[in-house]
Amino acid sequence: MLMLALHGVRTRWVSFVGSFVALALGVGLIAATGLALAATFSAPDKGPERFAAAPVVVRADDQLRVRTANGVRTRPLARTAPVPPALVTELAALGRTVEDRTFPVDLAATGRDGDPRAQGIEPRTGHPWSVAAAAPYRLTSGRSPAAPGEAVVTAGPGSHLRTGDRVRATTPAGATTLTVVGTVADRGFESAVFLGDEEAARISPAVDALVVHADATAVRDVVARAGGGMDVLTGDGRRRADPGPDRDAEALVSVNALLGTAAGITLFVSVSVVASTFAFAVAQRRREFGLLRTAGATPGQIRRTVVAEAALVGLLASAAGWWLGATGAPLLAARLVDAGLAPAWFAIGEQTWPLRTAFWTGVGVATAGALAASFRAGRTAPTEVLREAAVDSRTMPASRWILAALVLLTGAGLLVTALVLDPGDVLGRKAYITRPLLLIVGIALLAPVLAGPLVRALTWLPARLPGATGVLARENASAGVRRTAAVAAPVVITVALTVSLLGTVATLAEAKATEVRTATTADLVVVPGAAGRSLPPSFVERVRAVEGAVAGVSRSTAVTVLEEGTALVTSEARAVDPARLTAVSAPPVVAGRLTDLDDDSIVVNEEWLTTTVGERVTVWLGDGRQVSLRIAAVLATGTGSNGVYVTARNAGGAGADRIDVAVAEAADPGAVVAALRRAADAEGTGIRVLTGAEWAAAAAPGMSDSTRAGLWLILSMALLCTGIALANTLVTATTDRVRDLAVLRLTGASVPQVLRLVAVEAVAVVTVGAVIGAGVAAVNLAGVWGALALLGVRSEVVVPWGTTGAVIAAAAVVAAVSAVVPAAFALRTRPVELAGMRE
Repeated sequence: MLMLALHGVRTRWVSFVGSFVALALGVGLIAATGLALAATFSAPDKGPERFAAAPVVVRADDQLRVRTANGVRTRPLARTAPVPPALVTELAALGRTVEDRTFPVDLAATGRDGDPRAQGIEPRTGHPWSVAAAAPYRLTSGRSPAAPGEAVVTAGPGSHLRTGDRVRATTPAGATTLTVVGTVADRGFESAVFLGDEEAARISPAVDALVVHADATAVRDVVARAGGGMDVLTGDGRRRADPGPDRDAEALVSVNALLGTAAGITLFVSVSVVASTFAFAVAQRRREFGLLRTAGATPGQIRRTVVAEAALVGLLASAAGWWLGATGAPLLAARLVDAGLAPAWFAIGEQTWPLRTAFWTGVGVATAGALAASFRAGRTAPTEVLREAAVDSRTMPASRWILAALVLLTGAGLLVTALVLDPGDVLGRKAYITRPLLLIVGIALLAPVLAGPLVRALTWLPARLPGATGVLARENASAGVRRTAAVAAPVVITVALTVSLLGTVATLAEAKATEVRTATTADLVVVPGAAGRSLPPSFVERVRAVEGAVAGVSRSTAVTVLEEGTALVTSEARAVDPARLTAVSAPPVVAGRLTDLDDDSIVVNEEWLTTTVGERVTVWLGDGRQVSLRIAAVLATGTGSNGVYVTARNAGGAGADRIDVAVAEAADPGAVVAALRRAADAEGTGIRVLTGAEWAAAAAPGMSDSTRAGLWLILSMALLCTGIALANTLVTATTDRVRDLAVLRLTGASVPQVLRLVAVEAVAVVTVGAVIGAGVAAVNLAGVWGALALLGVRSEVVVPWGTTGAVIAAAAVVAAVSAVVPAAFALRTRPVELAGMRE
């Protein structure tokens, strides 16, 4: 069997080249993504950064800790408490202490002589200069701040700030002008502004962390006597006091999910492509298998021959894929970093198990893809060689019908079940990426049945145009249903994946935007110049005093609830003014009344386990305080953006970061806008006064750059595999049709006419695949639309027409070129010789 398999591969090498390339590429992609995935399993041990030179750091615990029946559960707090003044005094008795204060500073550069530099608002973090030695920061130019209004700033390569500059600065204490008297090197974890200790204490009186130069045991004893809620950090534990201590691990989580999805999609496409390729190759070789059966070969020998050929191709392709994966993994990691999908330090490690896994996966995929085809080959009767016709008769065996029905029923059943039980599950990223695969596989299995009627329907008009090209293309594609299905299958996968993934993401973005537009009834919205900042209290009071303005001040915070006694779930929340809430917004209320919201109540959404108006629910606020609040109203779940509402008293210490303004009926809108903008300009911090429509457009969570890059990474892998499969199938099919083309030449057709016929037929088959793929995508998008409707969101389905058209056009070009080029080479031989050549 091995010699026969070697002979078959050598004789029909054209049929196996595409399978080899597709499989090698698939193994290479799986290996590369596997190596990158392995690199996400652990972040590098970077050690402490801000307090690397501090012996002991005392700060408040930044985690909410709740004891449950299954142990202690933790969640990050939205706001960390300060170190109590009494504890600061006690610790100072143990040794030298340095008080750290952290506060926002927004800079607007003005130059040495006060001239504007138009650099915009640059958000930074302020600290007292004395704590700079804890990093340690060292001056690279100038001197330390010695008087109020002087500052030292971090300045990396290309920084526009330098010693002697004057900058407009906004802090929680108000706006002022600072003179840069020195610079320190940017260490990468924050952009800092260091002020004199006294000035920093005036701006932010609370002590956020305390550096203690004393024995750690003595420090712990003092902290323990003072009560709980404080952490004593030493060694690597000091990293908990760094800005975003979990940022590396959090970044790896998203990269891990992206690469895992990419590897799964690549494996799915590889299996589909290889299985389709081998099935078509077996269909093309029925006469050959009939001759072998006539010569005495048993069905088992035929099956073993086909599997041996696949295993041989799989071994060679997997070896090539090993090399491709090892070479491409560093390039993939660099691309992820450049696209902002992975942190700057992300790199491939020394693991080799992904390479071995990818290698044997490739061999397994090749063998499994050929296994189904081998059974069909084994059933070839000796008489097939005598009664073979050019028209495909029995296009699908019963086993394929059964498998297609099972896969389709499973895919449809999962979708319907999710819509009935939990519509929100349909909108999850894992769900909308993986669930369409079942429908795609089921429809692809039915391609031989669907191809014939679709070919006749789509080519009805071209067949009636003058000339024979349309008629011949229609009849050729209809007669060779197996060939048509094999060519259409990669197009079905490509179009269905592209439209399903991009369309779902775009539809969800449009739904979220619709929610924002519907819920916002304010005429004007005032927001800080930089994201994550608060509006100065003095400015908030000036807005409230504007005549004719109904101002609803709100704050971003969070609340946490213990669900089923085991899981802590944190929800985003807005702390609002209940008296003004209905005047400036219209959240989708399904029970209760927003006007009943007060300091003893909360507004939740339908995702919460407790949603009965009037019942009380225990929650932890953003600062960790535990309170019992009465449910005043319940909002529709929507896309998940309908959060929780509390009052300012339950904001957990958060500052105001948005003011929704409704213009009173008797007021002059122009005068209100002018007054608000004068107040904003007086702050000099870039505060923006937007119309309700402008704010809704800016706040709508559209597709982020990282999401777009991640989707294109996934799709590009799939498109590359299917493009190769499409080219391989057409090259193989055209090579096997050289005698048919010669007959056309002998009947009087010119070479250009024959090539035009081949190209038209290829494009027609691509159109069939595109229509089937679009149908699958339509079902997927209909499921997403249905889920949104069940969740109370009425939004349009967004179809990526431009991208879909580009993908179909690219497939048509690949198909036409892959069919015309081998045909052109074959037609260089005299038609009489081609018509008489052996198979």
